[in-house]
Amino acid sequence: MKALKAFALVLSVLSLTVEAATQTPAPASGDLDVTDLRMFVEVMDQVRSSYVEPVPDHQLWVYAVRGLLESLDPHSEFLDAQEYQDLKDDTSGSFDGVGLELGRDHGELKVIAPIDDSPAAKAGIKAGDMIVRLNGQLVHGQNYQRILDQMRGNPGTHLKLTIMRPGSTAPLEFDLVRQMIAVSTVHGRWLESGYALIRISMFAETTGKDVENAIHQLQHTGTVHGLVLDLRNNPGGVLTSAIDVADDFLDHGVIVSTRGRLPESNHQFLASPGQLLPGVPLVVLINSGTASAAEIVSGALQDHHRALIMGTTSFGKGSVQSVLSLNDNQGIKLTTARYFTPNGRSIQAQGITPDLVVMPADVTVHSSNSLYKEANLAGHLENPQAGAASDEESSISSKENQLVTSDFQLYQALSVVKAASLLQASSTPTSMRKVQ
Repeated sequence: MKALKAFALVLSVLSLTVEAATQTPAPASGDLDVTDLRMFVEVMDQVRSSYVEPVPDHQLWVYAVRGLLESLDPHSEFLDAQEYQDLKDDTSGSFDGVGLELGRDHGELKVIAPIDDSPAAKAGIKAGDMIVRLNGQLVHGQNYQRILDQMRGNPGTHLKLTIMRPGSTAPLEFDLVRQMIAVSTVHGRWLESGYALIRISMFAETTGKDVENAIHQLQHTGTVHGLVLDLRNNPGGVLTSAIDVADDFLDHGVIVSTRGRLPESNHQFLASPGQLLPGVPLVVLINSGTASAAEIVSGALQDHHRALIMGTTSFGKGSVQSVLSLNDNQGIKLTTARYFTPNGRSIQAQGITPDLVVMPADVTVHSSNSLYKEANLAGHLENPQAGAASDEESSISSKENQLVTSDFQLYQALSVVKAASLLQASSTPTSMRKVQ
C-alpha cells in the first residue's frame, strides 16, 4: 500500500511538473523535454491501470530502469542486490553456473567465450555460438538480465541449451550440469624444452600476480628462450589486471588510455620500469573470443612491438564499464569511456588484427620417413653419436606431432617463437652468449 501511494504521489508530482513546464519556454538542448516527460507519465499510468495482469509498482520502476540502460549499448545494465553480488563473485574468481561469457548481438544471445575447464567448455560450446533456447524457452525478446539469472543455479542442477552455430544448418542441443566455477585464470607449462606457454582464461583480481608466479615457477625448472601468451577465448574482466599483465612484459610507455565525457574517465596508464622476460621472444595468440581486457593486453604489446600477435581478429569490445553503487546494495554497470591502444587506436567493433593470421585447422600428420636416405643404403657408415641424438629428436617429433593435431594455432605460435629465438641467438656474438 505504501508503494502504491508513493507511486501515485510521484505521478502527481510529475504531472504537476509537466503542467508547470508547459507555461515556460522550450528547454535548451540537454534539458528535460516536457513532451517526453508527459509521455513517460502516461505510459506508466496506462500500464498500471490497463495491463492484462497487475504489476507491482516497484517492479515497474525496475523495468523502466533496466530498459533505459539496456537500450544504451550491449554492456550497460541495472544490477539488483543479487546481480551486484554475482558481479563481485565473477571478478573474485568463483561462481555457480556453466561457465559462459555472453553478450547481446542485435537482440540475440551470443557466446563470447566459454571459460576453460567449465561444463560449457567441456561440452564443446564455442565462441560465436548463438543461444536460441534456454530450457526449451526461446531467449529472443527476453530480458537480458533474466536470461543471465537463469544461467546460474545450484551446483548439480541441469541447464539445457539449444545453440545455432555459424555454418551449421541444424541446431545443437546441450545438457549441462551447473557447478561451482572456481576459475584458475592462469596456467603455465612447458611446450618443449626452453619454450613455455602461459594461458590466461580471463582477467580476475589476482591475474596479474598469478602471471608473475607462473613465470617464476617456470624459471625455477628451466630457462625460458621463448614464450607463447594464449589469450584465445579470453572474455576480459578486470581492467587493472590487464594493465598489470601488459606491464609484466613492458618497461616503459603507455599501456592503454581511456577517454570519456567526464574528466575522471580520462586516464593514461603507463608501464613501470623493468619486465619479467626482457629480450625473450613473445607471441600472443588471439581469436574472435578475445575481448575487452584481453584486447588491451594484445594491443599494448602489439603497438610497442614487444610481441607478435597471431591467430584471428579479436572480438572488438573497446568500451569501459564503470560499476556505480546505488542504495540497498544495488548498482548499475554503465559505459563511461572508450579505451585506446598506445598508438591511439580504438578497437571498438573492429578488434585487434593479428600480425600473422592463422586459422584454426584440423591437421593430419603424414610420415616423412623415406627409404631413400643415407641410413637406408647398404654399407653406410654409422654415426657414433646417433643414439642420444635420435632419442632426443624422436621425443621432440612426438610432442610436435601431438601439438599440430590437437592445436594447430598453438603449434604455429611455437614454431614462430622458436624461429625468433634461434635467429636472436645466431645474431648474438659468441662472446656475448650466456653459457646455459
